[in-house]
Amino acid sequence: MTQPPPGVDPNTPNVARIYDYHLGGKDNFASDRAAAEQMTRLFPDVRAAARENRAFLARTVHCLVEAGIRQIVDIGSGLPTQGNVHEIAHRLAPDCKVVYVDYDPVVVAHGQALLSRGENVEVVRSDVRDPDELLAAVGREIDFDRPVAFLLFAILHFVHEADKPYEILARLRDVSAPGSYLAISHATDSLPDVSAEALEIYKKATASLALRSREEILPFFDGYELLEPGLVAPRDWRPDADDPLPDTHASVGFGGVGRKL
Repeated sequence: MTQPPPGVDPNTPNVARIYDYHLGGKDNFASDRAAAEQMTRLFPDVRAAARENRAFLARTVHCLVEAGIRQIVDIGSGLPTQGNVHEIAHRLAPDCKVVYVDYDPVVVAHGQALLSRGENVEVVRSDVRDPDELLAAVGREIDFDRPVAFLLFAILHFVHEADKPYEILARLRDVSAPGSYLAISHATDSLPDVSAEALEIYKKATASLALRSREEILPFFDGYELLEPGLVAPRDWRPDADDPLPDTHASVGFGGVGRKL
């Protein structure tokens, strides 16, 4: 991007635009690119991890649609990029309703472009830290009496304990029908190469990190049955035989998919 939308500060790194840059996107400013390159110097695997997370998302959507899910809510969706959730879902089931949710006005503004690509896709602005408001907004598009899949990819590690993340996930679980799904990817705090200097980059951006251990991520799936292979490194969740991603870099987190009992 060359010109920021109204009300957007291009000089403050934005976590969605940083992620966009790591994925090879062009919806970012100089401040985002500088922060991303600084992070890459401190932690060289971060770019591969971003691609790994995106590939995990694609495999998850395939799994959910093939399991019969026809409603997907992508919370903290980030900027549109190649292989969006609705594009993957609609190749398998054009009647699958996809709702993208993000609190960032830049993300929502860009996401509106998705609406011109067909039906059964919507973008709403809402904050996961206010689950009641989020569910009210999403409820205008989703029938919670039918199974729904909530996707929270690379978003919960920006939700701090003061925001009660476990209560948020419980609220999403309780409103959804039996047979619904929850899919999560989450950065971990057990990485020896993630220095205090690296974490400081995100403190200066629009959201700071709240890294968690595997044992702290698992309770997000309370009330769900984890699908095989469980909570694992994203690249290890049902990998494709022809997956081009390298397997030599350190995993930066965990991912899993659960079905509500």
